[in-house]
Amino acid sequence: MNKKLMMMTTVALAAAVAFAAPKKKAPVAVDDDAPTTGKEAKITLDQFPKLGRAATLPAPSLSGGSIIGKCYTKPRNWIVLETKYSTFSKWQDQLTFTWHVLLETKSATENKGNKEGLAPYSYFTTSVTYQNIPQGSHAASVCLHPSYLERFGEPKAIGLVVTNAKGEMLAGDSVSEIQGIPNHPKTIEAAFWNNDDIMNKNDKEGNPMIERRQGLMDRSKTIWALVNPNDYEQVAQ
Repeated sequence: MNKKLMMMTTVALAAAVAFAAPKKKAPVAVDDDAPTTGKEAKITLDQFPKLGRAATLPAPSLSGGSIIGKCYTKPRNWIVLETKYSTFSKWQDQLTFTWHVLLETKSATENKGNKEGLAPYSYFTTSVTYQNIPQGSHAASVCLHPSYLERFGEPKAIGLVVTNAKGEMLAGDSVSEIQGIPNHPKTIEAAFWNNDDIMNKNDKEGNPMIERRQGLMDRSKTIWALVNPNDYEQVAQ
């Protein structure tokens, strides 16, 4: 976990802000006097990412020439995690979306029987910061390449925390299909990625139940950047 993510998580923990389940979209009205920074710059999570197979999609097809031709004769599915959110200030300076994802190995599409002896679950996390966000509805998204779905499985638990430039949490939630990991925890301290009993659990033989891995990418760095680009704000470099 990089220093930036550790710092944001520490600040968010100190804030001890309660999680909120996704809410229905509130009426949107431009307020020129609405604050653009701080906790008062309200946002809502209107649609949370899907779990399991519902979070997988075949890559969009782009026609064009290729010297070597196709290497794969059948479509390969990506893991595409998307959330829809609303902002109510005329402009929002910056929002950071920090994702926490658990893949379940037994649901892997090309690793049936787990012959590699992988851990039952794989944990991924990343943060994406958007800037200069106008008032209205927007989308945020991260993706995993098809090889992760094929080898490590489908997403069975997803957590999301939205913070401002000061690291103050403005919104967040967590959903799970894994036994022992609750849906919609009341506080960020209760979220699965902050629970050592979950994240450091071993099986009867002493092997870790969860393996930390890299690879979760911002949508703009993948082929999905070409799909509905107007729904996504500028990613800070």
